Parts: sequence; structure tokens; C-alpha cells
Amino acid sequence: MSVRLRKWTTKEGKSEEAWQVDFVFQHADGRKQRVVKFSPVQTRRGAEAYERDLRSALLNGTFGKESKQDEGSASTLANFAPRFLTYSENNNKASTADTQQRHLENHIIPFFGEMALDDIGPAQIEDFKAAMKKKSSATRARKEAPTKAAIRKRKDAAPKTLGKKFINNVLSSLSKLLAVAEEQEVIAKAPHVKLFVKVPKPDFDFLSFEEAERLVAAAEPEWRPVLLVALKAGLRQGELMGLQWNDLDLTRGLLNVNRTIWNGVEDLPKSGRERTVDLPASVVDALKAHRHLRGRFVFCQEDGQPLTAGLMKAPLRRALRAAGITREQGQIGWHDLRHTYGSHLAMRAVPLKVIQELMGHATIEMTMRYAHLSPDTRREAVSVLDRPSVPECDIRATRAVEASNYP
Repeated sequence: MSVRLRKWTTKEGKSEEAWQVDFVFQHADGRKQRVVKFSPVQTRRGAEAYERDLRSALLNGTFGKESKQDEGSASTLANFAPRFLTYSENNNKASTADTQQRHLENHIIPFFGEMALDDIGPAQIEDFKAAMKKKSSATRARKEAPTKAAIRKRKDAAPKTLGKKFINNVLSSLSKLLAVAEEQEVIAKAPHVKLFVKVPKPDFDFLSFEEAERLVAAAEPEWRPVLLVALKAGLRQGELMGLQWNDLDLTRGLLNVNRTIWNGVEDLPKSGRERTVDLPASVVDALKAHRHLRGRFVFCQEDGQPLTAGLMKAPLRRALRAAGITREQGQIGWHDLRHTYGSHLAMRAVPLKVIQELMGHATIEMTMRYAHLSPDTRREAVSVLDRPSVPECDIRATRAVEASNYP
């Protein structure tokens, strides 16, 4: 038997292995044909049985003549999922690939797993949407041994269902899987996946000007620089982790956002676009005072390794507690500091297009969430209608003057 467990390492450094069939078949006319294929059943016995089937097909002359349509119709979504995840890892950021994998494992495969890909149509997708609307949100999952405080919070609180925005994200993963199946000729045509159209805009929280000052003043000294950069440069948490000294031009007061770190993996910032942020003097002074020799990362651990989301959680909570900043619902997180940056710019009447560029938003629609915080903008825009009219310009006289000045 010519089967082996093939092992390799991906570009991301991830170790992979799979059972593979590799043999040379000699035809009756003396021709030799090498066959190398991964086994559909990933066990030694499955690979050996697959080799016997391939040799039989070569002997009978049916090898390679199977109908692609028949092959596609027999492929279930669960069987195709590993191929899609390989595609996702090869063509997406690590965070996107991880999100799509969780969508598959938690929602898509449990519903569609045993269904043939070409049996998935608009009706089945609508059934899936209806089932998703009834699901409880994982963020409200209840523990088997809750604390007394958690029990008090449960009183008169019904379990929260999945939001339409989250369901749309899962539907987008399903749509991409079906599109890849069409691209790889597993199905003839991918069905249209219709998203929820009216999705409420997600709420966001931010600190007032006075709260932001209190937070920085109450923070532990070693955490003040990273809080200042979050509040006054608007970096995402992963961008704060990935910030390096060579990204800074403190002489000119510039910060280049060139990378983000997610689960220890360095990648391009969100939307795949780098950007440059102008820094206020307070941030420049804080970064100069923060200069260290522990490594290339601006904000790092004692051994020079970049910070992690887990390490950044407790210092922010301690600073919020020391500053006396609380909320009736939820709590302030690192991304709320980024919202604070955008909100403060809008409240200072900075044009939305400038805010978009500074924050690295892919579309102006993402920046429009801050528009209501700039109440004077529209008032100033319509005030131009009441300005005194200017005398009409005589274009012929203007051209005559131009001709005399430039004979």
C-alpha cells in the first residue's frame, strides 16, 4: 500500500498533516501513471481503501471520468468546510479566518452540515435565518455556579437573543463559503444569501473630556502613555500592541499605523490599509518620556514581548475604578477609548472626512456615527444662505483685464 501521513508547515508556521495516497499504476499498454491524492477519509484504513478504489477505477478505465456535477451533488457542507477553511486561512487575515471558523462550528455546520451543497437554496437560508433569530446570545450564557451578584442581575432579565448585525456576519460567512464552492466547481451556482436590511446601528460609549482627563491622571504611571495614545491618537487595541519605535516620528509629531497584533499574529491594520496620525504635543511628550530599551515595541512586557489583550484588561479597569468612572450598563473597554477619540474630534467641529482619515475607516458611513456629536456643523452650513449677496461679476471685463496684463 502506498499511503503515507504527509506533514508540512504553513506560511503562518502552523503544523498540518493529512493522509495521502501516492502510487504509480502501469496500464496494459505499458504506460505508467502516477496518482497523488489526499484521502477523503483521514485515517490509515480510509486512505488504504481509497487507494484500492483508485486502482480499480484505473483498471476499469473510469478514473478521472466522474461527472463534476455528480461529485458536487454528493458533497455536503460539512465535508466541504475544511476546504473552505483552508481557502480562508490562505486569503484572509488571521482574525477573519478565526471568525469564519467559529461561525462554521457554532452556527452553520450544526444547521447545514448534513445537507448537500447544491440543495442549499433561498428557502433553506431563510429557515436558517429564522432559527438564528431564536438563538440566545453567547455573551449572556449562564454559568452553572453563578455568583450572588450574577443571580441578582438575572432577576426579571430575559435571555438576550442574537442581534441582526451578528446574524448578518454569520450569513456573510455562509455566502462566502458557497461562493468558494462555486469557484472551485463543487456546485454550479451559489445561491444568493439575503442579509437583514434594517439593522440598528450598534451603540457605542465614550468618555467626556473631563472623564478622559481623570482617567489619565488616575492611571498607574507606566500605563499613562498607552492610555494617552488610545485617547488622543485613536489606535485600536491591536494597533497599540503592534506599535514600534520606528513607526514614530516624534520630531514631526507623526505616528504611522503599520500593523496590528491579534492573538500573537502580526498583520496589516483593519481594512488592510496603513495610515498616518498627527499627534498632539501631550502625546509626543509622553512618548519621549516613555522611551525604553526593552525592544522594538513601544508598549511591551518586561522581556520586550508585545502586550496581550489579557494583560491590558486589568490596568484599564484599575484606572477606571481609581477615576470613579462607571456606567449603569456595561463597562468602558479599550475600543471605547478609540470611540472617545472620534467623538472628541467631532465635538471640536473637525470635518468628518478628516476624522475618517485619522481613524482609518474604510468608508465615510463608519465615521457618520459621530456626526450627531457635531451639532454646529449643519447650523453653520445653512447659515451661508443668509450671507449678503455679492455683486455679479462681469466676465467680459475680467477677460479684458487678463488680456491687458498678459499681452
